[in-house]
Amino acid sequence: MDFAAVFSHLDLYWSGFLRTLLTSAIAVVLSLILGLIVAALRVSGVKPLAFFARWYVEFLRNTPLLVQVFFFYYALPQLHLPFLNFNGFQAGVLGLSFYTAAYVAEIVRAGIQSIEAGQMEAARASGLTYVQAMVYIIFPQAFRIVIPPLGTEYINTVKNSAILAFFAGADLMYVADTLQGSTGAVFAVYITAGLFYLLITIPLSVFVNFLEKKLLVA
Repeated sequence: MDFAAVFSHLDLYWSGFLRTLLTSAIAVVLSLILGLIVAALRVSGVKPLAFFARWYVEFLRNTPLLVQVFFFYYALPQLHLPFLNFNGFQAGVLGLSFYTAAYVAEIVRAGIQSIEAGQMEAARASGLTYVQAMVYIIFPQAFRIVIPPLGTEYINTVKNSAILAFFAGADLMYVADTLQGSTGAVFAVYITAGLFYLLITIPLSVFVNFLEKKLLVA
């Protein structure tokens, strides 16, 4: 295994590492916001909203992530609207965010439905609106329950960010693909890429475990 070829291109790996980190961070924030909204719609009791939320989840969970990113990268620009012309990085982030939000929505929905219905009724009876009751009463309790599966989903998001390599997204996988083509050091190039991914996923896993224990004690 020719690791000399890898060591002479470590700057490219660090650049790809930062791009992967940025992609994952944006996708985590966007998917959390969108996932909370979809979960709230799903349990709202308003049939048209619940129907829309359900089909959002079903459609995105049952179609490949690659197809969804292709849609953002190739299909939307065909509408010839300037704000829908996405580069590889933007298309990858959007596809990853919408895809992850479908899973986040289901995780949060399960958490919400594990909370006693009486708590929502009591919150509404005390004068809170539906949104206020969700934000101040239901979501904080649901989060304690959903932290483990949510953490697992976000570790998957980091790994799924490798989709950017298909769109010249300059992420870790794109760097590895480029280097294996130019150096021929296939084993060393991909092993190193895997180690860089672990620099993100292992600390994230440790943080989720810490948070889970802390919330159980609180």
